[in-house]
This record gives sequence, structure tokens and C-alpha cells, in this order.
Amino acid sequence: MSPRYHAGSQAGRVIAVVADIMALILGLWILMYLLDANRANDFVQFIHDAARWLAGWSHDLFTFDEEWARVVCGYGLAAVVYLFVGHALAGRIYRRS
Repeated sequence: MSPRYHAGSQAGRVIAVVADIMALILGLWILMYLLDANRANDFVQFIHDAARWLAGWSHDLFTFDEEWARVVCGYGLAAVVYLFVGHALAGRIYRRS
């Protein structure tokens, strides 16, 4: 195995893991929202702040009457995009090396 091959596969793995973590944070916030987690809790507040930052571009993108539907679609769309783009980019980097 050449060092170049190893570096490309490592970079691809890192990108895929980062995309997975981003989607996990978004998914965790959706779950916490739907289960009505205590927003005064520091962990819940951290996840909410991180998810809000990650989904800043898709937050309130949809105008459903029900707030839970806006949260699921807005944050869910961001999670799917991060997964799709992150894994596509990781695969491309992996194939190039």
C-alpha cells in the first residue's frame, strides 16, 4: 500500500466521519425536540445551539403550520444534505487516491 493511497483513504474517512457527526447532531436535536427535552439542560442547549448553527441555511425554509413539521423538515434536510455531500466527497477523494 503506497503512502498516497493511505492518505487519500484517511482524508475520505475523516470527511465521512465529520459528515456523520454533523448529521448525528441534527438528528439528535430533532429527537430531543420531538420528545420535548428540557431546554434548561446544558447538554440539550449545546445540541440545540450546534444544530441551529449547522442548519442555519435550512432553518425555517419550510412554512408548515405545525412547528414540529418545520423542525423535522428543516433540520432533517440539513442532515440529509450533509450526509449526501460528505459521503459523495469522501468517495470521490477515496477513488482519486
